[in-house]
Amino acid sequence: MDTSLYVGLSKQMILRRELDVAANNIANADTTGFKVETMTVAADPLTPPGSPTSTQPIQYVIDTGLARNFSQGALQSTGAPLDVAIDGDGFFQVSTAAGTQFTRDGRFATNAQGQLVTQAGDPVLDASGSPISLSVSGGPASIAADGTISQALPGQAQSQIVGKLGVVSFASLSALSKAGNGLYTNNGAAPSPSTKSMIHQGMLESSNVQPILQVTDLIRISRAYDQLSSVMNNTADLSSRSIQRLGSVQ
Repeated sequence: MDTSLYVGLSKQMILRRELDVAANNIANADTTGFKVETMTVAADPLTPPGSPTSTQPIQYVIDTGLARNFSQGALQSTGAPLDVAIDGDGFFQVSTAAGTQFTRDGRFATNAQGQLVTQAGDPVLDASGSPISLSVSGGPASIAADGTISQALPGQAQSQIVGKLGVVSFASLSALSKAGNGLYTNNGAAPSPSTKSMIHQGMLESSNVQPILQVTDLIRISRAYDQLSSVMNNTADLSSRSIQRLGSVQ
């Protein structure tokens, strides 16, 4: 196959992956706490065979991974007492079967034992890494800006502190990788208590996806793919005609 077709094919593979990423962003435009993703690519130079001294290497395109934009989404009021949003940097800590993971999705509830849990039923952790338990027979929980949870307990006139949300941050967000269900793993990076964030009760953080930009990106990718296909087809046709003409020479 002509070298130009290999180069074009490498770019087509990148465009197909970009299309998947943009489509996934649009699909999660209404997902609480979702962070928009973009592909990262790089040129992969390769010296043409038979030309070890060539100074004009072939430039293939390779997928080097995903970049995630952790900028904050808009905070939306829900009025639900156990919905909480982080204003600023930081993540909630969650105990999962795979260990402690982290999320911006504050759609919490309580299980039969009174533990504060995520939508998937995983316990939400406090600053010490322990599950947070509310009184099943107590009054509605009140969550302060620093994450302190208070509740009126049976037989007591005043509300008592029953726990505190453990909000942590990371020196480098590039250490986080997506684990599914709005969760992230820290891959060994040490979390530290977040000191520049506030908790808002009765609110959720919406996705930071801007659908118009993603739709525009889908159009750009589709056009680029079609144009590249046209160029590759023309190149293949040119090669085929050249071979036919050479073969007809007596």
